[in-house]
Amino acid sequence: MQCKEIMQVIEAAYPRSAALDFDNVGLLAGRAGKEVNRVYLALDATDAVIDRAIEAGADMLITHHPLIFSPMKRVTDEDFIGRRVVKLIQSDIAYYAMHTNYDVLGMATLSEKILGIKNSQVLDVTMCEDGNEEGIGRVGDLEKPMTLEECCVYVKHKLKLGSLKVFGDMNGTVSRLAVSPGSGKSAVAPAIAKGADVLVTGDIGHHDGLDAVEQGLAVIDAGHYGTEYIFIDDMKHFLEDKLPVLDVMTTPIVHPFQVI
Repeated sequence: MQCKEIMQVIEAAYPRSAALDFDNVGLLAGRAGKEVNRVYLALDATDAVIDRAIEAGADMLITHHPLIFSPMKRVTDEDFIGRRVVKLIQSDIAYYAMHTNYDVLGMATLSEKILGIKNSQVLDVTMCEDGNEEGIGRVGDLEKPMTLEECCVYVKHKLKLGSLKVFGDMNGTVSRLAVSPGSGKSAVAPAIAKGADVLVTGDIGHHDGLDAVEQGLAVIDAGHYGTEYIFIDDMKHFLEDKLPVLDVMTTPIVHPFQVI
């Protein structure tokens, strides 16, 4: 089937209109009329991912984070982003990104399910359609109260992580959890406003963490990748269910840094 037909199926569930204003989603390189038999899924369009997609004989690469984010005045092999775009086009691979539209309509519900949040509500509302609020993240109740230390172990288990960064009193009790996959600095204020005891997110800096704790919010920084790699398997199931004629391949789960 053609790339544009796959896009229609994806955008019926994750319309581009749901993306935040700053974002860049959709077909970012290649031909909409490209005949696609094999799709390759990844979180980021890195050099290694593109090479794997080429080696795998993929016709289409779908990532969560858009390779082209800031405006490009030229597309050449003289910078690393341009080289990737050139390689994709030379290899006739259609490249598609689904970022904050998926965050709003997929990632939030998925992370809520994985972490077992009950009585949930949208953490940061970004759209309201037919009376239904949608947005970034979720906040709700844990199955039972636990210490922050126990919550860290719980989150590590649920997200299958080797390490976490934590701000807060490890002996303090938490029962209401907010989750905002990805970069979560902007999630601190809504988490506090909606009564969360702990926020699970990524990319929290020193001052952001300290300031959150001062306002009564513990923060578990599970990493940007650690909270969003769940996109890969979720989209694999989506495509296999909606478009069983496609051969869907996924990049290996490899965390981008190690803690030693």
